[in-house]
Amino acid sequence: MAEPRRADPTIAPRLAEPRRAGPTVSPARAAAASAATGCIVAGATAVTVAVIAGPGPGLTGYVSEAGVTDSAYAPAYRIGVFALAAALLLLAAALPAGLRAAAALLAAGSVCTLVSGAVTCSAGCPLPPFERATAADLVHGGASIVATAAVVFAMLAIAFPPGADRSLRRLAAGAAAVALPLAGLVGLAMLAVGRGALVGVLERLLLLVALLWAATTAGTIALRRQGRAPG
Repeated sequence: MAEPRRADPTIAPRLAEPRRAGPTVSPARAAAASAATGCIVAGATAVTVAVIAGPGPGLTGYVSEAGVTDSAYAPAYRIGVFALAAALLLLAAALPAGLRAAAALLAAGSVCTLVSGAVTCSAGCPLPPFERATAADLVHGGASIVATAAVVFAMLAIAFPPGADRSLRRLAAGAAAVALPLAGLVGLAMLAVGRGALVGVLERLLLLVALLWAATTAGTIALRRQGRAPG
């Protein structure tokens, strides 16, 4: 009669060990990511209210038209933009140390977003080549374009480094796959047809993708506090 097989004493402890969902982050980075998420929600809400409730032209104009001085909702718009600038800077501080290029791009995007909110464009936010623009229009428009481009390039800077966290890479790659074509279409539409419904819709879609990516990335980092893992 064969002897019964003895259980391996090392199996039970191995099964009892908690599984980690991924790399953890320091409490300081997690706090920065949590603050970035809050700033994104608050900033996006304020800007959305200003765009929808303000006297702007709706989908046929730029989002920035909600911040024109004559609008009663201009203060809400600027507060929202400043909150989004703070969110980009906090997200840059929350990124893992290996993603320095992405952090630098987000910090640059934060500065340009701040300039965009501080310098108000004139009525209609005119831009060349179809409209005559003032110096303030060029500064505002240029800062807004560079800020958006910095965020899109930050997605690419996270998506490609092989040493980056896998979940952050997937989020960045998915967002970049949508944001890059939209950014190209916005640029072509601005040069080909100028201000109108086409540019207005494409601009809003691009900004939505950027905000969703930033909020999701910040939330993912915030959940990974150092020394904590799911059981």
